[in-house]
Amino acid sequence: MRQAIILILATAGIIIAAAMPTQARDIPFTQEDRDRIIRLEEGQKAINQRIDDMNKRFEDMNRRFEDTNRRLDDMNRRLDDMNKRLDQMMTLILWGFGILFGGMGLLLGFVLWDRRTALAPAIRKTKEVDEQAQLLVKAIKEVAEKNQDVKEALKHAGLM
Repeated sequence: MRQAIILILATAGIIIAAAMPTQARDIPFTQEDRDRIIRLEEGQKAINQRIDDMNKRFEDMNRRFEDTNRRLDDMNRRLDDMNKRLDQMMTLILWGFGILFGGMGLLLGFVLWDRRTALAPAIRKTKEVDEQAQLLVKAIKEVAEKNQDVKEALKHAGLM
């Protein structure tokens, strides 16, 4: 907005300065007219100086924005690198947990299988001993029917 106003004033100054010589032919220049032209030229120089200063400021701001953009690009690259590393770490952790829990499952399966296979012969032997014990009790009861002393001993033991 400000730049547009300055541009309009500069254009008006140029038009006025261009129109002056044509009027000078008709009307002779006075010292006052010359002073006005000098002031207009000085004003125009001041306006041009301001425009140049503003252009320098815009260039400085442009450089600052470029520096900021470069820094942001660097930060984005760093963040992308960190994201890649985090993804790699997560993958490693997931694999580690998978292997750990898989090993634990295998170990548990082995323990259960081993326990079953180790207890199976003991269970069979126990069943055999139980069957033999039942046969012995049956045989002793038959003997007790014939022998009174044995019968008394069995009653006292709570078997009859």
